[in-house]
Amino acid sequence: MSQHTKSIALVTGGRRGIGFGIAKCLAADGHDIVICDIADPAEVKDAVAELEGMGAATLYVRCDISKAEDRAAMLAAVKDRFGRLDHLVNNAGVAPLSRDDILLASEESFERLMRINVQGPYFLTQAVANWMIDQKKADPAFRGTITFVSSMSATVVSVNRGEYCISKAGVAMAAKLWAVRMAEYDVLVYEIRPGIIETPMTAGVKEKYDRLFAQGIAPQKRWGQPEDIGKVVVALARGDLPYSTGQTIMVDGGFTVQTL
Repeated sequence: MSQHTKSIALVTGGRRGIGFGIAKCLAADGHDIVICDIADPAEVKDAVAELEGMGAATLYVRCDISKAEDRAAMLAAVKDRFGRLDHLVNNAGVAPLSRDDILLASEESFERLMRINVQGPYFLTQAVANWMIDQKKADPAFRGTITFVSSMSATVVSVNRGEYCISKAGVAMAAKLWAVRMAEYDVLVYEIRPGIIETPMTAGVKEKYDRLFAQGIAPQKRWGQPEDIGKVVVALARGDLPYSTGQTIMVDGGFTVQTL
């Protein structure tokens, strides 16, 4: 196992979209990067090359975070390559395969989202948290962070994708639970709650939201970009919010601000 001196950040779902935006921001700030996804490595080579071109040693691990054996294999690969892990960004998640009214939505869709969006990150965090505790015991100067990327759908209702909203509400609670549990080890845990972000996941509704932004759906009349999330993750990893564990950071262009 190699010993690595640079800070290591693991970004789940880091191949594209918000995850890749986060990975690029972390790489630009001097971190080395681990990204995971379910894609074949050949499909990720350009993303890896871009991160390496920014000066970040980069490891890609093919991993379905809903599967315990995949999570264990991924962390073993991180230990083998870098020997440490400083920052976990729980970003990976999926939308329903179809947007169905909650009067008609299937149990299969609900179970799929719970496994991927809630169960996977929760138990990946459990494994990483225990590793971080070991690192803290070995080096009292160790300072880890765990960040959950949820969605404004944790509180904003969409009745044609109820399972997604419930999964993100679960992520929001998981962040609070882990923040309280890990505080004694000085591992800080946060939730970032994005709004309407321009990614491959939202490409199918671009025309709709272009129109809604023009009509004033949010105070800031533009799409959010993956880098808007990445800049917040960098600040958290850098330690810029040292007395705010368990807090939710909205990145939604003011969408959820109540106005008269």
